[in-house]
Amino acid sequence: MDKRVYLGLAVIGFILPYSQFIPFLLENGVNISLIIHEITAYRLSAFAWLDVVITAVVVILAVFEEKIDYWWIPVAASLLVGPSCGLPLYLFLRK
Repeated sequence: MDKRVYLGLAVIGFILPYSQFIPFLLENGVNISLIIHEITAYRLSAFAWLDVVITAVVVILAVFEEKIDYWWIPVAASLLVGPSCGLPLYLFLRK
């Protein structure tokens, strides 16, 4: 597969999550207790968040296992955006 596909998916993986998070921040500010409440308010939202956390851990472990150049880019993307951005960046940076 053309590596540019992974780069495009990383961009989409950045835009889509932040298209929901930025309006939340503009409306509520950085309200950590509200964020935690929203994450845990319903079993389905907790399920989704736990799935994202586990996926981010797997992406980070894969990055360190493979010892890729610029390893910090997919790690930072996974932690600051999510694996929807970090995983495609990892696949893009692989040799």
